[in-house]
Formats: sequence, C-alpha cells, structure tokens
Amino acid sequence: MHDGEVRCPAESGRPGVRFIPVLILTLILAACTSAVPLGTSSRSVASSAHPRQNRPSSSANPVDTATLIWTQGGLPHGFAERVSRMPEVTHAVTVVAGTVWLTRSLSASRNVVDHPPHGYAIPLDLAGARPQDLAPFLPAKDRSLVGDLRAGEAILGATSARLRRLGPGGTLVFGDRRLRVAGVLPDRVVGGHEVFVSRQTAATLGVRSEQYLLLQAPSGIHERQIRRFLPPDALLRIRPPGEAHFLRQADAVLPPVMLKAAFGEFAASPRLLPGEWLRISTAWENAHITSASVPILGTVRCNSALIPQLRAALREVERRGLSQLIHSDEFAGCFAARIIPGNVDEAISAHTWGAALDINARSNPLGADPTQDPRIVAIFKRWGFTWGGAWMRPDGMHFEFQCFPRGMGDGSVLACPPGGAMWPPEPAPSGAAQGA
Repeated sequence: MHDGEVRCPAESGRPGVRFIPVLILTLILAACTSAVPLGTSSRSVASSAHPRQNRPSSSANPVDTATLIWTQGGLPHGFAERVSRMPEVTHAVTVVAGTVWLTRSLSASRNVVDHPPHGYAIPLDLAGARPQDLAPFLPAKDRSLVGDLRAGEAILGATSARLRRLGPGGTLVFGDRRLRVAGVLPDRVVGGHEVFVSRQTAATLGVRSEQYLLLQAPSGIHERQIRRFLPPDALLRIRPPGEAHFLRQADAVLPPVMLKAAFGEFAASPRLLPGEWLRISTAWENAHITSASVPILGTVRCNSALIPQLRAALREVERRGLSQLIHSDEFAGCFAARIIPGNVDEAISAHTWGAALDINARSNPLGADPTQDPRIVAIFKRWGFTWGGAWMRPDGMHFEFQCFPRGMGDGSVLACPPGGAMWPPEPAPSGAAQGA
C-alpha cells in the first residue's frame, strides 16, 4: 500500500513551457469535486451494546467529521472493535476491499458490453460494507440507495460506470457470480472504489480483508490512543477529518479507477505469475506502452501519456544543474506489470500502467530511510508526481503519477485539482480493455 503527498503545488518560472497531455483517458472533473468525499466501508464495529453508534450524523457533510485509519497489511484482528469502544467514538465502521476479476458485463437490455478474451479478465477495485451501518458517513441524499442495497447488487462509482459503459440494471459477471448494478454514485462518495457491495456479497467474491476504519469522534482522537491496540512495530496512518482526499486505504495515491481513466484499462490473467507478476493483454500493452528517450535516464519504457511530463521534469533537473543527483545506472524501470509486493488485497501497482518510475533505486530501497535529494523531489512534485519516500512504508526510489500538470503561456504549472483529478477532462474511448 502506498501513502504520501497528493498535491502538485503551483509553481512558476519555467519559461516557454506549455504542457497538455494527448490521447489520455481521464475522469470528468466534476465526478471528483461535486460530491462529498467518502470511503465505502464494510462492517460496522458497532454492536447492540453500543446504541450510540446507530444515531444518524447531524453533519450536513458527514465526511467532514470522519477520521480515516488504516494499517500496513490490513487491520489486525479485533483492532476495529477495540477502537469503536473508545468513549470518544460515536460512530465507527470498517471496510473490506480488494481486487476482483470481471469476466463479462451486460447492459440493462442484456447486450454484452465487456468481453475480455478467454483466459483474461478485467481487474476491479471493490469495497464492501453492511449498508445500514454506513448511514452516519453518507450524504443524506445517498443513504437510501446504499441502505437498500441487497445481496447480489452493486453500486458503481461514476468513473467506473463510464469506463464500464453501464448504468442501473446492468450486470457484472465474475466467473460464476453475477451482480446487478443498483445505481451509480460520485467517486468520492464511494471512496474512489470502482464497485461497492454489501459485506456479504464481498465475501462471496473472496474479499474479506478489513482494510480501513472510518470513525467519528467529535472530541478528537490521538494516535497514542489508537496505538495501544496495535503491536509496537505496526505501521499506522491516521487522517484527521478533512485531510484525506479519498476515504480509503492508501489514500494519498490515486485510486486504480483514476489510473485507468488516465492511462487505459487492461485485461489480464487472474492467475498471478511467479513473483506476483501479471500477464496483461498484449493488445493493451502495444497500444499504451512505448519506449522513448528522455534526459538523464536515456531510454525508458512507460505509458505514452506519461512521457511528456516525465521528459519535462528531467529537463528541469538538467536546466537547474542537478543531473548528477540522478544516477542512470540506478534506474529500476517504469512499466512493470505486477501487483504491489506483499499486498494482502492484491492491489495492482501503478507500474502496471507504466505510470510510475524508480530512480536511484540502490540507495533508496523499500522500507529504508530515503536519500533522494529534496530538490529532485520538489521538481517531480511540480510536474505531477507523488513521492514514495513520504509514505507510511517509505519507498524512496518511487515516483508515481498524481496529475497531468497544465502548462500556461507564462511557464507556470497549476496545482492538481482537488482530489488529484487530472487535466484535461476527456471522455474515455470504449473497448479499452478488449483484445489479447
């Protein structure tokens, strides 16, 4: 799981630069900004012994009072229940989440929409919860849709619905399991997940790992209060109310659906290769992954939509006389089709989209204190990358796509829109995941 910075701060002083990415798939900005942000959740930690947790929230925007908690490798057994019993907590709910594999989809009129080739499927980011327990964390207008969600039904996030080309009445097929689409909600209402289901339905799809906890504690809550329920060496992240861009685990990187919207959606074999590698669609790889020459690093193999801003960032490194701070012999690649190593929910790495790169790898191994020069980090941040060195488990070599910066005539670079949305909004072409 990843954690780190998500904003691309405004910066000026790059003369003569205008950057507009081309041929990108991206989400519509309104889907990220028009709704109240909320992470879906999976099992209420409330019980009959704690009736206070069933009171509806009095906040017009419930997410404004939500605290997000997650730990490396999933929540430990019993952790969520212990936290929920703290006297400061008025509402608490856990979330199960994981990757599921779509083998087919049908429109409401029963026409086939998604049809990956034999042996392939489309990975989807799914979360689940007991619907009736989510009310304190939902905008009032969305509570009835979620509260009425039944076993065998699903809610799609807005960007997922566009990529799927599906709406209410559509069908998602996962091998021998079928889910009916009950409705569509804004991305930030469902925590940026592609599919939200009940906890019971999530279990039938093999998703049982509790990934994060949402709670409301009006008087506030401190890390030392939470840590007493964890082993001393546990990696913990707490986002106070209003600080999480998406209420979900690994909240500081883009949800997978946004990487799909920006860089294309692929089909892959659900059977992992040794080393947790993926065998993805050759057609998708040929269409989206390219080799290109960039300053300092030489030839890289990345998503074609990433190349312009990567090249721009490295040119700025050169212009500032900092090339010696990036060692080309320690470049560990860009495109690499695999899940995130050691991830219990089989989350797919941004490297699979060719949307991340690892530099100065030998001197910045995963989990060690990073040694990247802060000037390099700042330059990449200006050009739309988030840095793994600030994550809960540091990954100092890793720079990952966060937004497409937009070059202005005076050379300035705008900040990422709220929630890490991307420039410019364009509709996603159909059929992106087809072909092998």
